[in-house]
Amino acid sequence: MAKKNNIGRRPTGTPNRGRKEGGNQEIRIEEDGDDKLVDIIEVREKGMDFFERNRKPIIGAVLALIFIVAGALLYQTFIAGPAERNAAQQMQQAQFQFEQDSFGLALTNPGQGYPGFLEIAEEYGSTDAGNLANYYIAVSYLNLGQYEAALDYLEDFDADGELLPAMKMGVMGDLQSELGNLDAALSSYEGAVDAAGKNYVTGGYYLNKLALLYRHQGQTENALEAFRRLKTDYGQSAEAAQADKYIAALEG
Repeated sequence: MAKKNNIGRRPTGTPNRGRKEGGNQEIRIEEDGDDKLVDIIEVREKGMDFFERNRKPIIGAVLALIFIVAGALLYQTFIAGPAERNAAQQMQQAQFQFEQDSFGLALTNPGQGYPGFLEIAEEYGSTDAGNLANYYIAVSYLNLGQYEAALDYLEDFDADGELLPAMKMGVMGDLQSELGNLDAALSSYEGAVDAAGKNYVTGGYYLNKLALLYRHQGQTENALEAFRRLKTDYGQSAEAAQADKYIAALEG
């Protein structure tokens, strides 16, 4: 005779912990010798009663959540997205002038009816392109010798990602150096090297600036350490090719 399938059945020898009685669907649970009755209907009615008493705030909270999600999607689709694309298009001519070292034109009048970086930063400040315009403005003012104005815009620039934090700290070092705040410049260049990580282009560039400023300040040991690190950590950088020359001069 085939064996019966016992899957889902109560194992033999274990106590029966509950039973149904009549229409009230009561479950009897034995615990430490005391009987406790759990009325399923009563529990269900209490849950329904809670919902009835709090119907308005519950529904209101659900509707509020729906409106928040829908509003965020609508904002991204019809406002933020188009504004981002428009800002990027508007900035192309200013970027062209910047690359030609025409910093004054890039700031205010890049030509062909396009706005300069100053107007873009003001009009599209909430977009990524508008934020990046702050960096371009800072570098432009740095090259025009307007260091305080450059510093103001650089502080408004929100650097994010792998490359931009090092670039921001590096420009900060340049500005502090031009303003005569050499200790602050050293700190900024150190921050730029740290932010660059293994990127030999930005890391080598700012480590070289750090080493040269140490040398200018008469901090020979720090300068030597920086130039040696330039060779070992950023040997692929263009600046590393000149490191031996400075090391020999500092050691001699």
